[in-house]
Amino acid sequence: MEALNGPVGVLALQGDFREHIEVLGRLGVRARAVRVPRDLEGVSGLVVPGGESTTMSLLLDSSGLLGPLAELVTAGTPVLGTCAGMVLLASEVLDGKPGQHRLGALDIAVRRNAFGRQRDSFEADIAVSGLDVPVHAVFIRAPVVERAGPEVEVLAEVAMADGVKRPVVCRQGPALVTSFHPELVGETRLHEAFLSSIRSQTRKENVRAL
Repeated sequence: MEALNGPVGVLALQGDFREHIEVLGRLGVRARAVRVPRDLEGVSGLVVPGGESTTMSLLLDSSGLLGPLAELVTAGTPVLGTCAGMVLLASEVLDGKPGQHRLGALDIAVRRNAFGRQRDSFEADIAVSGLDVPVHAVFIRAPVVERAGPEVEVLAEVAMADGVKRPVVCRQGPALVTSFHPELVGETRLHEAFLSSIRSQTRKENVRAL
């Protein structure tokens, strides 16, 4: 398997970062828990896990990570965001709290807890563009995409209570986000797609270095 130029960082301020580290380990990839700015040095990509998006936003301030993460996203480093990670990587949060941070990796408007409260959590098999077999998805107080910009590729949708299908997997350039938690059920294919994006960028960087 093609090596990466550096470890994959996993934002480890709050949420289910351990599960992402375990998935990356099963895929043979070195992962690094990111808690302070120096943990970002040399990372080849970044995972932003599920959790509580407003709490994570506050912790980005107290940890000093907000600025370095914004620079990383602006530089085009590949990122994967699941559930709360989707919220943090969005350009707009429709029902966010005042001062809630948005890293703007994708031109999407997201609504938090779009499917309801914790008791409304559910699992479903959903078709994802590019994958032959549906993904078993776990939705826990999940967000949904209400608007996707023209450069955003919608890879999967789910019908809401009003009968309208809305995006739950989106990609824009090196950024991939999901409303659900693939890491909780041993699903690795979305992580593999994220790693493919890193390897593609690594090849380009190595060619430029020649």
